[in-house]
Amino acid sequence: MDQNNRTGNFKVLVPVFLVSLVVLIALLVFQDRLPWVDRSQAVSPTPEASSDVPQTLEPTPEPTPTPEPTPTPEITDPEALLLDWQDPPSFVSKTKGNNHSVVKKYADGATIQYQVLQGGKPVDYMPDYTLAFASDKAYSLVEGITTFRGNNYRNTASFGTADIVEKKLEIVWSHDVGAISAANSFWPGSGWTGQPLLVHWPEEIRNLMNIHPEMKSKDLVEVIYPILDGNIYFLDLETGKPTREKIKIGFPIKGTAMVDPRGYPLLYTGMGINENNGKYTEFKFRIISLIDQKEIFTFPGKDPNAYRSWGAMDSSPILNRQTDTLIQPMENGMVNKIKLNTQFDPTTGTLSLNPQITQYRYKSSYSPNSSDQGIEGSAAYYRNLMYICDNGGTLQCLDINSLEPVWIFDVEDDTDSTIVVSEEEDGVYIYTANEVDKRCASTGKATAPANIRKINALTGELVWQKDYTCYYRNYINGGVLGTPLVGKNDIADLIIYPVCFTGSQYDGKLVALDKKTGEEVWVRDLSAYSWSSPVDILGSDGKTYALFCDFKGDMHLFDPKTGEDLDVVSLGANIESSPAVYGNMAVVGSYAQKIFGVRIK
Repeated sequence: MDQNNRTGNFKVLVPVFLVSLVVLIALLVFQDRLPWVDRSQAVSPTPEASSDVPQTLEPTPEPTPTPEPTPTPEITDPEALLLDWQDPPSFVSKTKGNNHSVVKKYADGATIQYQVLQGGKPVDYMPDYTLAFASDKAYSLVEGITTFRGNNYRNTASFGTADIVEKKLEIVWSHDVGAISAANSFWPGSGWTGQPLLVHWPEEIRNLMNIHPEMKSKDLVEVIYPILDGNIYFLDLETGKPTREKIKIGFPIKGTAMVDPRGYPLLYTGMGINENNGKYTEFKFRIISLIDQKEIFTFPGKDPNAYRSWGAMDSSPILNRQTDTLIQPMENGMVNKIKLNTQFDPTTGTLSLNPQITQYRYKSSYSPNSSDQGIEGSAAYYRNLMYICDNGGTLQCLDINSLEPVWIFDVEDDTDSTIVVSEEEDGVYIYTANEVDKRCASTGKATAPANIRKINALTGELVWQKDYTCYYRNYINGGVLGTPLVGKNDIADLIIYPVCFTGSQYDGKLVALDKKTGEEVWVRDLSAYSWSSPVDILGSDGKTYALFCDFKGDMHLFDPKTGEDLDVVSLGANIESSPAVYGNMAVVGSYAQKIFGVRIK
């Protein structure tokens, strides 16, 4: 290469070098890297987006997830749950009488006289332990539905969630049952209240029991169903096949039994009628070991200390697992509070009871006749407060710990629909509804209003009342007999009741009321009345679905927000019984003399 070329190349390289040097210095200044720059005083300019100048970007920090709120643990200690209640505004006086009796008087002039008995003798009662219930969520330790409407609030008959896609009902299985003639009538299949129990037994308990081997080896959910034909059936929820032999009581069972909520292999059941085709027996309440299906304790329904002689037990029992206490209201007007003293060893399968019975009896000026004293609905419980209503219309709040009535309320007629407890933002309430019975039977009137009421659970003060005119029919009463669907989740503002005989002696309505106001949200006319209790089912999509059954024999899957049917399936004949649901499976019996397993698809 000659000298001229070298000179030319040099002339070209110098400007390139100078430009590169300027760019380098600019970059160093921009990045604050020159030694003579006072970094403490330097202010970084706001960077501009440029494809020519590379920028160093700080990594975007990962967002800190919002922590899930720690659920407040359920309070289960009875001492912590005990309500030290105050006399309600209606209270006037309390006077001690003869033979350990006490009379309370209220502002409307009403009175209630009461006594507590131990060993069949009146006593001045002082409890030797504290009895109070935890919330509905803490009632049971076993998965399933173990009593009428699930718990002490009586607010559910479904367990778990259901994967509902097609919104259809499908009869998966049926199991034939029988009938009994008694009390000048024919009693087929299952009747009112007749809710089945659905129990997912823990494996160690399942292995103790006399379940068929092929059923014992599966993850069994067992259907336990005492019904009108005098038998207690044990079926597989999945297939409807017997899980063990039925228990033959021989006399009708109308009410709903109870499985021990501790998961102990114990079944508790009363009787509805003491006759079978002209043969009579004593009314009995039974506690049955489900290890071998043998009775381990009974007590009679007919009690010489009761003011009423009728001994039936339609009310479903409840058990306070923290104190080992069974409570059974009776149709003789007594409330039996029973310390069971249970001894159960799941490793050896040994099981024993040593029951101690304390009884409460009363006379109310609202229900002056002894025949008015029967308690047929199941009792509801909020802490140490128990809510019951009798055939004469006396609704009472009873402190089940001290066995002292707190307040009474005249609902004006027979009440078989079970009271429900509802904890709401502004307080604790009960909902109750009566039927049309004595107000027509005693006057000859064809109709009377069925009254749906919301009442302050602590004070007995009426919040609202909604009335529906209903027809009277002897022995098959109009008004409300089903227990309401208490709205939760996306329908928490609703309470849904079936009302019978609103236009004739065969039809009815299904009504959804606003809990706060008692105003109708929707009303659905029914061509066939319903004594059965509607059931809410939580879908896996977060939406609530519901079932109700009617006199025609239809089971309805419906939208509880609107009352509109999604699907209907026939179960052959009148369905007085209330269904129970486990996951996607509903179980109920009908007058068709069958028990049905229905899938909610």
